[in-house]
Amino acid sequence: MSSRADAPAGAPRAASGVLVVVGDLLEDIVVWATEPIRAATDSAAQVFRSRGGSAANVAAHAAGLVPTRFVGRVGADGAGRTLEDALASTGVEVCLQRAGRTGAVVLIVAPDGERTMFPDRAAAAELEGVDAGWLDGAAWLHVPSYGFEHEPMRSEVGRLVARARERGAVISIDASSTGLIDTLGVDRMLGWLADLRPDVLFANETEAALLGVARGGRLAASVAHRVVVKHGGEPTEVFDDGESVARVPVAPVAAVRDLTGAGDAFAAGFVAAALGGAEVEACCLAGHRFAASVIGTPGGDVGGA
Repeated sequence: MSSRADAPAGAPRAASGVLVVVGDLLEDIVVWATEPIRAATDSAAQVFRSRGGSAANVAAHAAGLVPTRFVGRVGADGAGRTLEDALASTGVEVCLQRAGRTGAVVLIVAPDGERTMFPDRAAAAELEGVDAGWLDGAAWLHVPSYGFEHEPMRSEVGRLVARARERGAVISIDASSTGLIDTLGVDRMLGWLADLRPDVLFANETEAALLGVARGGRLAASVAHRVVVKHGGEPTEVFDDGESVARVPVAPVAAVRDLTGAGDAFAAGFVAAALGGAEVEACCLAGHRFAASVIGTPGGDVGGA
């Protein structure tokens, strides 16, 4: 990995190596409403089950391009074993702790593609005491902010970020959810980001606006070297140390049915391209292609349900 002195300020560089993704491996129960949702009565729908979890989604999408390892925790149950097998089948090296009950997320997807999520992370939030060997060969560590929601996982994520940085890995964090940020508190979230100081922060426009980093500036520079702000079908913006460095158009998509996992797919494409040495514009375009590949299928799993 190049040192920061060898690269432009704010521009992360990673040598070839393993992408390590830390976070949730869950079951997604996806409900596609096929008519406007009617409260307190029946609404027509299709229901799908698939392997999910934000971190697992990133790992599954990236594994076809770069060596990828997933680190997380599932229950000591059949659901956990099924999810492990599903993730491993995508080419991911799966490193799991097993105890308790495997988590799940129910996703209600409206006809326009917007979704409401009901997460029960269960065992996933109890990650702690990760084997140091699971970071061996790490060139990049990626963590969705869902890892900050509960202890002991919150502290473990901080420890893993510090250890990965000591080994020379690039660190990226995804803002993940406005609901999560609201629950944790904007000031607390900003404080954690400033302490961890990731090389890259991914956020959609509403998450970036809530955190106050949607237009770059001093606050953006204080929480990450690079901030990547996604605007749906509008150009993606990139800020390095608070200064705008790229505005990358998004190719039109014929149909949007389910936005679940689009941000995870974007992160996977961006990070895989960066690990391959691509410049920031090419990284964004790779992210756009990956995101477009999931928005017509149920959930965020590779290839849909």
